[in-house]
Amino acid sequence: QVQLVESGGELVQTGDSLRLACVASGQTSTIYSMAWFRQAPGKDREFAGVISLGAGSTYYADSVRGRFTVSRDNAKNTVYLDMKNLQPEDTAVYYCAADLTPNGLRVGAWSYNYWGQGTQVTVSS
Repeated sequence: QVQLVESGGELVQTGDSLRLACVASGQTSTIYSMAWFRQAPGKDREFAGVISLGAGSTYYADSVRGRFTVSRDNAKNTVYLDMKNLQPEDTAVYYCAADLTPNGLRVGAWSYNYWGQGTQVTVSS
């Protein structure tokens, strides 16, 4: 079992930056990659970015590439999502997720085995 806890969400202004964190606990050695997804009201959950915990390889959705950065600190079992130049359309609940399968960096929510409870990010205009 793996437990994930996100933190860092808050109300910010357009153009601001924000860092989210996701701490993993439990059988963390089984995790191959960790991703960030987001879900705005009335919309489907959307992939944002993913990182492999070993090599540190990353992949991003087109909608966030260049503004969002995923990084990890394996010693702290923590993955971060650094977001800059935030826009109102970035408003969503942000979730981290863990994939146990060493099969590349995956973007489908169905690929992920464990999820956190989410943290709210609200960007005001």
